[in-house]
Amino acid sequence: MAAADWLGWAASFVLLATLGRQILVQWRERSTEGVSGLLFAGQMLASVGFVAYSWLLGNWVFVVTNAAILLTAVFGQWVYRRNVRLEQSGQA
Repeated sequence: MAAADWLGWAASFVLLATLGRQILVQWRERSTEGVSGLLFAGQMLASVGFVAYSWLLGNWVFVVTNAAILLTAVFGQWVYRRNVRLEQSGQA
């Protein structure tokens, strides 16, 4: 594996850890404060485009990373919607 690939995988790990941490905070706090309702929807759309683009280029670091980012966006959207429901019902 080339040094550039190692750098890409390391950067991917940092990005995914950061996104995962943010979603975990939202899960625990049960709050939508400071989070746009369009954030995860936009992230999903962009990630689908980047997965396709990376696939066409044959860049597996970015295919895997963008697919994982897409999954974090789907889970983040689910957490956001759950928090909206909790806030509306007064359970947050």
